[in-house]
Amino acid sequence: MIFAEANLNIMEQETTLVNQIPTEKIYKDKEVWVGTFLGGPLVAGYLIDKNFTAFGETNKARKTWLIAIVATIIIIGIAFYAPYVERMPSFFFALIYTGIAYVLMQMYQGEKIKTHLRAGGRIHSWWRTLGVAVIGVVVTLIPIVGIAVMLEIAAEANVTTKTYGTLKHEIVFDKSNISESEIDKLADGFRQTTFFDDEQQKFVYAKKVGSSYEISISFDKYPTKNLEALTPFIELRNEIQKLFPNNKIIFNLVADSLDNVVKRLE
Repeated sequence: MIFAEANLNIMEQETTLVNQIPTEKIYKDKEVWVGTFLGGPLVAGYLIDKNFTAFGETNKARKTWLIAIVATIIIIGIAFYAPYVERMPSFFFALIYTGIAYVLMQMYQGEKIKTHLRAGGRIHSWWRTLGVAVIGVVVTLIPIVGIAVMLEIAAEANVTTKTYGTLKHEIVFDKSNISESEIDKLADGFRQTTFFDDEQQKFVYAKKVGSSYEISISFDKYPTKNLEALTPFIELRNEIQKLFPNNKIIFNLVADSLDNVVKRLE
């Protein structure tokens, strides 16, 4: 009788322990960090959402997705429209949103994750985490690529060229950025300073940044190492600046493409 009662108590304890072991899988804090860094805010939303669901907090899971979507939209907006964003390291934003996601995860799930692991609860594999990160990258890149293509198409539609003088000197500009009348004034300035002459055709690209005019001029040398080649452009910029006292004149000497600025004069 005594042995029967003892066996019964042991069986009850074993049943209690089994019932206390969580049945749902979760993502560990390190998996959330790595998955978010590789895949972006949407991946953070997915991983944290699955943890909330495993913990039986579905109302918080829905809020997590809302935050993740808004964060993704903000990051995409910054990537396209924030000034000087191209000068920042490529991993800069990844560190920021990963750090924020990790801190929030620790605040709202840290103790629950520890309790889950202490109780013998299971976790998702690293392969699954990496797979989710890859899918997150693809899903995030689709709208980014789409927006980039549309912006490129819109930019090309607004880009036009005006020619001046007998040699047809060209000024390329974006009509949505700078008006034709301003381009005509810049061309007149180039004529007065004899940059637009009758000896060699010139090509420039002009854009307006605030009240400043940025003029990109093709240059096949490296003026940073050749002061003699740089001097005529310094003098030209100074002369143009006198003609436009209310606008700052900036020269970008470029090689091969507008993005390859080898010397900036201002």
